[in-house]
Amino acid sequence: MLCVFDVNETLLDLSPLDAVFAELTGSPDARREWFDLVIHTALTVTATGGYADFAEIAGACTASIATRYGKRATDQDRKAVGTAMRSLPAHHDASSALTRLRAAGLDLVVLANSPLATVEQQLHNAGLTSQFDRIFSAEQAGALKPAAAPYRQVIEAHQIDPDAAIMVAAHGWDIAGAHAAGMRTAFLARPGKIQLPGSPPPTMSAGDLDALAGQIIDHTAATS
Repeated sequence: MLCVFDVNETLLDLSPLDAVFAELTGSPDARREWFDLVIHTALTVTATGGYADFAEIAGACTASIATRYGKRATDQDRKAVGTAMRSLPAHHDASSALTRLRAAGLDLVVLANSPLATVEQQLHNAGLTSQFDRIFSAEQAGALKPAAAPYRQVIEAHQIDPDAAIMVAAHGWDIAGAHAAGMRTAFLARPGKIQLPGSPPPTMSAGDLDALAGQIIDHTAATS
């Protein structure tokens, strides 16, 4: 089984960005509002058949959130957000879960919406690069998740059937996209994350990555 991992919020903790956005806007809630707007914008671009650089979307949304709070985001502010995004720490359960999956003989890759260079730097700074066999970006497919193209590029690169891969993500829209592409799915129900109402249920789900890794290993053994 090929395990395909999302990055932001799935593997990496966005909470260090709280201080960056609190300084910019004065609100401790601004970071969550910003990331929700980033995702909303990315989904809209995808739904209308377009493509935009995810990092550029993040920068534009920084300016929009600042405006919402009556502030003006400078180039330095946008740079600070970008620097913080590339330096995010791994969630406490990421390294142990990945190590466990690799020890069980599973192949691990990353599929992120961020540009490839950004994802590579994120994983390096979080100390996770060595856990993965390959890193994929939606940039290479010319479409953002949850469009089919990013998932298909992973499947085609590994020359496997879609159901021989499992998408691991903390976002319901990512799970829905992978399901539509024929992949199996593992929803990581981190705090505040819920599955999309009305969407097909994931193949498996858990509240932390260690528990989800156990389910993936058991599922692989049962279906091999």
